[in-house]
Amino acid sequence: MPSFIYRCTDCRREFARADVRYLCPDCGASYRPGIPLKGVLEAVFDVDSIRPKFDRARPDWNLLCAVEPEFFPPLIVGRTPLVSARRLGEELGVPKLHLKNDGQNPSGSLKDRASFLVTAEALRLKEQRVVCASTGNAASALAAVCASAGVEALIFVPEKAPRAKLVQMVLSGARVVPVRGTYDDAFKLSLEFTAKRSGLNRNTAYHPLTIEGKKTVSLEIAEQLTPDAVFVSAGDGVILAGVHKGFSDLLRLGVIDKLPKLFAIQAEKSDAIHRYVETGTYSDAADPKTIADSISVTCPSNAHWARRAVLESKGATLTVTDEEILDAQARLAAKTGVFTEPAGAAAFAGLVKLQASSRALPKDATVVVIATGHGLKDIDAPLARVRIPAAIDPVLEAVTIA
Repeated sequence: MPSFIYRCTDCRREFARADVRYLCPDCGASYRPGIPLKGVLEAVFDVDSIRPKFDRARPDWNLLCAVEPEFFPPLIVGRTPLVSARRLGEELGVPKLHLKNDGQNPSGSLKDRASFLVTAEALRLKEQRVVCASTGNAASALAAVCASAGVEALIFVPEKAPRAKLVQMVLSGARVVPVRGTYDDAFKLSLEFTAKRSGLNRNTAYHPLTIEGKKTVSLEIAEQLTPDAVFVSAGDGVILAGVHKGFSDLLRLGVIDKLPKLFAIQAEKSDAIHRYVETGTYSDAADPKTIADSISVTCPSNAHWARRAVLESKGATLTVTDEEILDAQARLAAKTGVFTEPAGAAAFAGLVKLQASSRALPKDATVVVIATGHGLKDIDAPLARVRIPAAIDPVLEAVTIA
């Protein structure tokens, strides 16, 4: 049985695993849709009991997992490549640049990690339905993992979610409910459904195991290198929290001796976390329109932990324009072969922007950029900038290349 308890990130009250499911019952009672979540729970592991069992040479990350392996779905998630991008890094003044390519997960995004663990929890609890709200990636991930586990996925999506992601959901057998409105509207409706009808709610941060699932990306990075800085695209703040949680667990366990600086990158108009970090005062993003649909959020559900992650790690936040995101997407593909969707490219756009400023990282810094999703998930945005060559006759004379 995993050796952990849940702790409220607001009041610090602690709970046994069996006593809570979503938010802290005290702090969460004041939560209402339309504001960042209150009472988000953090799984706190008994590192003193784990340390004697932990082998750094062959780490067993199940020791830091909040669900027993016997409940894991059969779909293999994680173990994605960490790609050296030295040539591109040299252009930016950080030769020790690496890309964590999470587009190689089964459904094509990092969010498979959260869906995997929440579905495992559903199997442990004998829940036959998992519910979520999503702009696309979390839903695609949930649909794929639930299909492998024989659990129903019920998904509320904004009606303008990218077509490729909708196709993934439907083909995987999920029950898809498009919602007229934003991600925030879909989030609210999904909470109402699980409260009044049925299912385990997988919404990010609302279920603490979404953070635990996403933290595994940090554990994998730490197996291969010790980063000085990690760049993460941020929408609702849960991937950022997961990355922070993973490195924090490693710090408590003694595997690393300091947190890497976490750089949270947001789209220019979807900037609620950035302004919260910069000013100390929270307010919604007024008009979060961006080509990077996965990080388009009016009210980030995990804004409070996201801010804590940046401050505790002595990192920073930056915003990037849609044009900078598309430039970064093209540059990554051309120089590394990694084709990531706009939300994933936003993290690299942030590194480009930082390196062009007075706050540039030193040349000897080991840097990781997390590419959160595969580029084929949303090809409409890059298609606007790409010219597909015209067809030629099938004769050598028609080929103008010398």
